[in-house]
Amino acid sequence: MKGQPVISKATIDRLPLYFRTLRMVQDEGIDIISSDELGRRLSITPEQIRKDLAAFGQFGKKGVGYYVNELKHRVGEILGLDHHWNIAIVGIGHLGAALANYQNFIALGFNLVALFDQDPKVVGLTVNHLPVSHISEFPAIAQKRNINIAILAVPAVFAQEAADRIIASGVSGIWNFAPVKLQIPEGIHIVNEDLSVGLSSLSYHLTRNL
Repeated sequence: MKGQPVISKATIDRLPLYFRTLRMVQDEGIDIISSDELGRRLSITPEQIRKDLAAFGQFGKKGVGYYVNELKHRVGEILGLDHHWNIAIVGIGHLGAALANYQNFIALGFNLVALFDQDPKVVGLTVNHLPVSHISEFPAIAQKRNINIAILAVPAVFAQEAADRIIASGVSGIWNFAPVKLQIPEGIHIVNEDLSVGLSSLSYHLTRNL
């Protein structure tokens, strides 16, 4: 938007790390934390933390530190977690079922409201108290339950077709676990999680140490 400062992708990518760490610190019963301690926990320099947060306003008190609850709340607002987005999972195989049983969605501000698959053996089952609907029902259920984000956990061969259906239903956020590059129109926000890339990266580093 015109007039707004440009925030780097690197800064945005670090915000969820700050939020997660602040949640952990809060669970430990700590009320105030310094940028030094926060940096130590995240292996990020205190200077970088202060610079990241300064891009969004004034945080903390000089000589005191950050009030954990307040900073967690503010970072959560910046991330939009106070919107309580409704999410659906498409593809209830091993990965999709594991994601459906993930207990931290609510704590992070996300509401899991629907599950979808096209396998007759899966449709009709209940996972984490939610019935698995057929993917053909996605448009109607997306509108009825105001789905904002779809988690795509289908095989690569079905991913583009499923993504097209999701987008046509008005959902503008996709978290893609399918190992394929999707053709996505402008205005749709997608985050890709390729598990093979992470494992291959680990393999590379382990090989260098042999």
